Amino acid sequence: MPQPFFDLTEKNAFITGAGQGIGAAIARRFAAAGAMVGVFDLDEGLAGKLAREIGGIPLVGSVTSEADIDRALNEFRQQAGSPDLVVNNAGIIGKVGPIGSLDRSDLENVLAVNLVGPFLISRAVLPAMRERRYGRIVNVASIAGKEGNPNLIPYSVSKAALIALTKALAKEVAGQGDITVNSISPAVIHTPMMDALPQTTQDYMVSRVPLGRPGTADEVAALVHYLASSEASFTTGQCYDISGGRATY
Repeated sequence: MPQPFFDLTEKNAFITGAGQGIGAAIARRFAAAGAMVGVFDLDEGLAGKLAREIGGIPLVGSVTSEADIDRALNEFRQQAGSPDLVVNNAGIIGKVGPIGSLDRSDLENVLAVNLVGPFLISRAVLPAMRERRYGRIVNVASIAGKEGNPNLIPYSVSKAALIALTKALAKEVAGQGDITVNSISPAVIHTPMMDALPQTTQDYMVSRVPLGRPGTADEVAALVHYLASSEASFTTGQCYDISGGRATY
């Protein structure tokens, strides 16, 4: 009997920032499609709660720490095996304000999570993917990385760099088996991260969405599911907008 489309049975997935928001929605969807999910989050309580809900593996640590990443991946390998699917979702917005109000540390702190984290994790998981000649890496960027958002310079810069990392890495691993690297660029999505923004910033972001509303985490998870599936074998180095019509270029 043929397998259902986008089936993830017998696949191991490692998702960062998976305790809530978009990451949690991706984790739930992957688990429902049959994957064993490593729920990697800085918050031990959130990671444990979601892992229990979906029958996954709770993994605690920071994406900025190589020691945390190595420990989490080793624990995941011992319990499930090497990751076939990796979603670099963990991210922070950082300080909101005009450039004159920002310190160097405001930029560097955001880059550490949003760019260096995906770099470190991708570097750590690729050897096993190359050995098995299979793997999917999906990076969660942002429409801010394509268009830039005022008063969100560190965030916009970090997401632009993440898109560039996606494209460069995809070309680097092309032809080394069925390994793809893609990214997505959501516009405003209703998550706890959005709720933390000033209302004026939220209003500005929503005002630019033709559909007139924020997206949902489940809508984002559906796109990530396709990119992480075996069906997406000829799709690599791309950045897919999920913006409610904001991005029409």
